[in-house]
Amino acid sequence: MIPLVDLKRQYALIKDEIKQTVDQTIDSMQFINGPQIKAFEAEFARLSGAQHGVGASSGTTALQLALKALDIGPGDEVITVPNTFIATTEAITHSGARVIFADVDERTYNIDPAAVEAAITPKTKAVIGVHLYGQPCDIMAVTAVADRHGLKVIFDSAQAHLAEFGGEPIGRYGDVICYSFYPGKNLGAYGDGGIALTNDEELGRKMFMLADHGRLDKYEHLMEGFNFRLSEVQAAILNVKLKYLPEWTRSRQQCAARYDKMLTELSITPPYRDERCTHVYHLYVIRVPNRDAVKSYLNERGIGAGVHYPICLHLQQAYAHFGHKPGDFPVAERCASEILSLPMFPELTPDDQLTVISTLKEALAACGGSAQHV
Repeated sequence: MIPLVDLKRQYALIKDEIKQTVDQTIDSMQFINGPQIKAFEAEFARLSGAQHGVGASSGTTALQLALKALDIGPGDEVITVPNTFIATTEAITHSGARVIFADVDERTYNIDPAAVEAAITPKTKAVIGVHLYGQPCDIMAVTAVADRHGLKVIFDSAQAHLAEFGGEPIGRYGDVICYSFYPGKNLGAYGDGGIALTNDEELGRKMFMLADHGRLDKYEHLMEGFNFRLSEVQAAILNVKLKYLPEWTRSRQQCAARYDKMLTELSITPPYRDERCTHVYHLYVIRVPNRDAVKSYLNERGIGAGVHYPICLHLQQAYAHFGHKPGDFPVAERCASEILSLPMFPELTPDDQLTVISTLKEALAACGGSAQHV
């Protein structure tokens, strides 16, 4: 069995460190806004190229903090993509704003700046660009559109830890950059966790207060806020794992390079990589015809292939009231019907990958056709 993600292999390598830091944190009896959180916020922000970090209870709540701090709410519209996890749009709707979808680029699966511009109305207040699968969207083009129309820019970087654009860490860009530390992410907690980064000191201060009931001191509340704090125990775990993140990122990139070569030898086009970006390969996604049959073939033979994401958000029952129909966002829909995620994690071995690719070759022969060239 070769799983899509293997958390056990990673844990085995750092088990002693994790147990020690968890024990020390519990012994300290500092569970809320303690030294582990402060250290993590500062170091993750530094590595990501941002000046300020605000820990959050999840990537979803980090997005909610960003929207609230930017004063986005009822009557406003926020543009984002239909091919993301629902957390991106949940944050928008829970702010009271309206979700407006924009289609994506055929090669990168990231937001199409031209589609963003076409979707802007007088009510548009912000854009949330999603750095999907570990590859940043076209940050400069999205930002240029936003600047022309006076819009705020939030980047959902839940899958793009340590990614770069134009040789710079992506934390340098946007009003707020939000990350998730869900266990399967490139940097994952052992539970939920997230962070909102910014280079605006006042915005960072506001998000810090919002995450902790709108207060600066225990009983002095400057505004109503939320209980969106990052756990001290999770921060302690993340501090251990953060030391290894650059190494794990290089391992992912090496795995991706091996996949690229193996796929080319099968006359299959590897995933497109924007040369301006440093792709961190949260997922390694190819496109195949008869995707569901190919996936089933792989799964039945112990290959943990997956799909991220099979149903675009505008076609989900949760958003039926938006009134969208099939064909409204054709690029995202077409990609969603063909994409297939192959196993990807830092500890994946060359032998594992040979097994994946040989089984994929069998699957394509059995199910008909070859992978799509895009």
